[in-house]
This record gives sequence, structure tokens and C-alpha cells, in this order.
Amino acid sequence: MRKKLATAISIAAAAGLFALAGCSASAEPAATVANGDQQDITIAVFTGWPEGEAVSLLWQNALEAQGYNVNLEYSDVTPGFAGLTTGDYDLNLDVWLPTTHADRVAEYGADIVDLGAWNTDATLSVAVNADAPIDSLEELAANADQFNNTIIGIEPGAGLTGITEDAVIPGYGLEGMTFTTSSTAGMLAELTAATSAGENIVVTLWHPHWAYEAFPLKDLADPQGALGAAEGLHSYSRTGFTDDAPVAAGWISNFTMETAMLDSLQNVLFNGDSDSSDYPKIVADWAAENQSFVDGLTAS
Repeated sequence: MRKKLATAISIAAAAGLFALAGCSASAEPAATVANGDQQDITIAVFTGWPEGEAVSLLWQNALEAQGYNVNLEYSDVTPGFAGLTTGDYDLNLDVWLPTTHADRVAEYGADIVDLGAWNTDATLSVAVNADAPIDSLEELAANADQFNNTIIGIEPGAGLTGITEDAVIPGYGLEGMTFTTSSTAGMLAELTAATSAGENIVVTLWHPHWAYEAFPLKDLADPQGALGAAEGLHSYSRTGFTDDAPVAAGWISNFTMETAMLDSLQNVLFNGDSDSSDYPKIVADWAAENQSFVDGLTAS
């Protein structure tokens, strides 16, 4: 009996050790690059925000040159913020503050980390064709019929849309105009059609945006300041990213990019017939032409 009991205990102990070994094997540490950072990085890209897409593609190029695996995942704004709080995304590089994304930061900011602003020249705008008969938002209501009595907007949930509805329209007495919202792509399609037809059009837009290179546009003056002052474009990370990838987090915290440089990147990416499959090569070519700037992104 004692021999059988000892044998049973030995078998149970061996099974326990095997189970522990199995658990240890399945709990392998995350892959790292030579500097010790986690290797895999996921960047949330807000759909319809070309400046954020451009800079995310730029960082994908720069980080992969350093041995990281970088995945870009496209998301609407609110799910993008939520995904940072849950750790589904590591980074987002296109948070507008202090105005456009203030409500999202108020909701999610306690659970995400501001890595700093990389550009401080971002502005919201209401734009018209360059030869339109008006120059100010104060003139728009009286000339609404010359613009088909319509303002073409972007996504219904965008910060720019909310500011247009809450400040621009009531501030300038534009309640009699139709404000249409669908998507940034829809707005650009309307802008393309109106430009081709030589028709007047009024759209909600922002700087920096490649549309200012592609179309003859002018911003309507905003004497009331309804659209707000210049904003910063911030990088945000999930909580813990600075511990898991301190070197990359430091690079991104130190990152700055002037609007002219950003515009040149946006222009080659989006102002043409290329599609998303062409973007990695376009960014690589742009990086080669701007090598000193790109090298500086990951300088220690």
C-alpha cells in the first residue's frame, strides 16, 4: 500500500511540474528589439484625418528601420481613444488640443498618456473656392444662395463638426443653410465635383491638409474666433507604453514636425492617384529625399 501511495504521489508531482513547465512555456516574454523595447507596436490612425495618417506612416517607416514591427489600425476617433485605454492600441499621433478633441480627452484622459505636441500650427477652417464672391464668414448668410444654400461638412462625430454646429452656425446666423455631414471622403468628392464644374462651394476643413495644395481654396475670415485658435497635434499612448518601450516613447515625445514638412509628405501621399498599397514606397522615397530629418526621428 505504501509503495502504491508513493508511486501515486510521484506521478502527481511529475504532472504538476509538467503543468508548471507548460505554463512557463506559454507565458513567453514579449519580443524586444536590441534596445530592450517591446518589438510590436500598434498605432491607431483616425480614419479621414490625413495628417495623422501621414505621420503614422512616417513613424512606421522610421521604427521598422530600427527593428520594430509596426501595425497601423484605422479607427474612428472615439473607438481610437477607447482602444488606447484598453491597450488594444499603443499609440495615436493625432490628438488635437485644446479644442477639437477636448471632450474625448476629458472622457478618456485619465487612462492614457500625453507624450507631447509635435506641431502647434493646426487650425480649423471654413473654406471656399478661391474665386468665391466672399471673404468672411460674416458675408456667408447674405450670400448663401450662391453656395446652393449648403455647407459641406465631414463626419458627424468629428470635433470640427461639433464646433461648426455649436459655434460657427449660430455665431454667424447660418441656421438657414443646410449643413450636410457624411465623411471627409464625401466632402472631398463634393469639392472635386464643384471645382471641376467651376461652381462655388463652402466646406469645413483644417490645416494642415493636402486639399490646399490640390484645390484653389481660401479660408473665410473668422472675426468672432468661433473656430478657435491654433491647436497642438499631440501624441498619446496607452498607460504602460513608456515602461514597455521607453526608447520609442522618448523618440516620439521629442518629435516635432513643421507644417511645411508635413504638407510636403501629405502632398506626395494623397494628392495624386496612389492608393494605400503605394504608401510604404511613397514614404520610403520621401524619407530618402529628407534623410536628415528622418534620421533625427530616432536619434538618441
